[in-house]
Amino acid sequence: MADSAPEDLKFTPLNDWHIARGARMVPFAGYNMPVQYPTGILTEHLFTRESAGLFDVSHMGQCFIRSDSWEKTARAIEALVPADILNLKPGSIRYSQLTARDGGTLDDLMITRTTTEGLAYLVVNAGCKDADYAHIAANLPEGVTLEVEDSLALVALQGPKAVEVLGALIPAVKDMGFMTCIATACEGQHLHISRSGYTGEDGYEIAVPNTYVIAFCDKLLSDARVKPIGLGARDSLRLEAGLSLYGHELDTTISPVEAGLKWSIQKRRREEGGFPGAARIQRELKDGPKRLICGIQGEGRQPAREGTEVFAQGRRVGHLTSGGFGPSVGGPVALGLIETEFTKPGTALTLVVRGKELAAKVVALPFVPHRYIR
Repeated sequence: MADSAPEDLKFTPLNDWHIARGARMVPFAGYNMPVQYPTGILTEHLFTRESAGLFDVSHMGQCFIRSDSWEKTARAIEALVPADILNLKPGSIRYSQLTARDGGTLDDLMITRTTTEGLAYLVVNAGCKDADYAHIAANLPEGVTLEVEDSLALVALQGPKAVEVLGALIPAVKDMGFMTCIATACEGQHLHISRSGYTGEDGYEIAVPNTYVIAFCDKLLSDARVKPIGLGARDSLRLEAGLSLYGHELDTTISPVEAGLKWSIQKRRREEGGFPGAARIQRELKDGPKRLICGIQGEGRQPAREGTEVFAQGRRVGHLTSGGFGPSVGGPVALGLIETEFTKPGTALTLVVRGKELAAKVVALPFVPHRYIR
């Protein structure tokens, strides 16, 4: 969690809504955010896996990139990220990364081609958004503009019953495919809905006007299949799903290839390059990276945390980037940045936790199977 001083904290439109429901609030990425509710992280985690969890992610950055044609907008974005944006279909979403000139990662983000000609909708990480906006704006060509969106809250409804719950209010969401979006309305209020999320479960992220988000969340919460979920369970859910978290599995020293995200770089961009850090990233795609993010599972019940040193064959081969207890797994789970030769599933490792050696092994990701609707 971030250590912002209280006087520096920002608040989402749902801040008082969380407090009224007994949330324990903590500083995170400069915002006052709910880490858990009275039922606790374990219960919230398992409820999301079984039903539908409601998350406030309004601290994330939302913005638009606009020009008079999709080709102009897409090529401007492609100068910043390694993904193929030009061939993205209207109403589709692509995950990518803002890369640095040396091939490290400035942030990861979701990029949507809206159905409005020349308009892309981006969602970036809360802790990086100001730097992201400055970086994007400074690198856009003439005729392409950045519009920061501050009038919309963002909530996520995640879990196997999310489609039933949201579909009862907005029937059109039932027919959406994974990584697609629609613009629609609820009670006369404009919503931007994507079928995506950060838990490994089926679900939606919904951009809602700040002035309507409390009423909208109350409407969702009136369904017994929905409960509010805090940041603690959000993190354990994404960890079990093997999903990267910026500042952990991705940072300015770690490339998308090292993070295990080469699947997010489409063939045309691999071949053509033309994005920051292309020389390093193309080299790693061709020759393989020297280190790689992988799944690690310790024996026993004791979790190992971020920063834990990892050893193999008597020497240090890397460190954990994230770690904790996986409620659905029933034991410790972790992600680590490890020398590539030691990342094959089944490889024996040793974790050193407070001077004590713990046996562990590399396992295939994700720890819990994804349940996205394709």
